Amino acid sequence: MAILPIVQYPDPRLSTKAEPVTVFDDALKQLAADMAETMYDAPGVGLAANQIGQLIRLVVIDISEEKNALRVLVNPQIISRSEEVKECEEGCLSLPGIYEKVKRPSLVTVRAQDLEGREFTLECDELLSVCVQHEIDHLDGKVFIDHLSALKKARSAAKLAKKRKEEARARKNKEA
Repeated sequence: MAILPIVQYPDPRLSTKAEPVTVFDDALKQLAADMAETMYDAPGVGLAANQIGQLIRLVVIDISEEKNALRVLVNPQIISRSEEVKECEEGCLSLPGIYEKVKRPSLVTVRAQDLEGREFTLECDELLSVCVQHEIDHLDGKVFIDHLSALKKARSAAKLAKKRKEEARARKNKEA
């Protein structure tokens, strides 16, 4: 297994719609394992393939405290959403340090395939619902700040740019 570099916003791969997976082989299983290791190391609760530069419809999620309940969703799609909406603070490994409240349906049902290509459905509520919707958004070329007003999105992007400049300056000073 390997820890993979995480694509950072505003990389164009994050705004590109991922292609369906059509081959279920050992390479796909290895990619899912590497994505899981990357997610756990980050640390995070979800990671979409385009966040590591692979434009395929593959997601790994683990919302458990113990980090022992990995879910792998291949070609996931939301097939139903509740009318009820819930606001939840979200963050993203591709936008480190940025957290904003996002409104999403509180319950969703997802149809996906496992790493063998077998289809299954998953009823999602609470944190799993938020996480699944967030990761499927990635596969559709959206990041969570795309759900914000233009002002809040611009403010978040500016905050992220400032944070990156400060980190670069700190690295440069450390090296000197």
